[in-house]
Amino acid sequence: MAFPIRLRARGGARGEALVLLLLISLGALTGCDRMITQRQTQLSKNADAKRAEGNYAEAINLYEAALDGSPGSADVHYKLALIYDDKLNDPLNALHHFKRFLTLEPSGPRAEEVKGFMKRDELTLLTNLTGDSMVPRLEVVRLRNENLNLRQQIEERWAEKKAASATEKTAGGTKKQPNEKEKKGGPARRYTVRRGDTLASIARKFYKSSALWHKILEANSDTISKPGDLKPGQTLVIP
Repeated sequence: MAFPIRLRARGGARGEALVLLLLISLGALTGCDRMITQRQTQLSKNADAKRAEGNYAEAINLYEAALDGSPGSADVHYKLALIYDDKLNDPLNALHHFKRFLTLEPSGPRAEEVKGFMKRDELTLLTNLTGDSMVPRLEVVRLRNENLNLRQQIEERWAEKKAASATEKTAGGTKKQPNEKEKKGGPARRYTVRRGDTLASIARKFYKSSALWHKILEANSDTISKPGDLKPGQTLVIP
């Protein structure tokens, strides 16, 4: 009778060992997850610091290292998109990261804002495209169709301004021209374009919304006719 008892005792010890091993494994996995999360957080913080210093290349490297495909990566994609959009004047890479942001956070508080940024960047790509563009032709057609209405509105505004200017010249040019304060309903500000600036980033700086970039374009139509004409050193009127 003692022999079966010893078997059961050994079986119980083996079961307890398996349970202990399982608990240790689960604890190790939890610890690994915590270490990964801490590492991603630290990478993102380091990238924030590099971005604040103006070292955008290093900031991009650190942000990309922090990407792990989790929902928490949405904020990193958003920051990458803003660097490409506002600092590097690279709407194509900005679009990529805005799309990844929406994939991870399709209904978040910034979703509508990001959709607006994407429309603007797509229009900028269309404006600057040439026959030698590396963007596939089918993609160009898709973007052109999506932005047709917005582009028509801009072209109509330009046509109205040109017609008004031509009418004034025909009348002899003696009519008193309104000063900037009269034209814009308030004192105009001036801004000198810096390297990496876009109309969208300048609009975000002054109006807290990049969607109002067309106001700056209209106010400076005598020196720039499209977003791609923007050059460092130019002085812009900010209405």
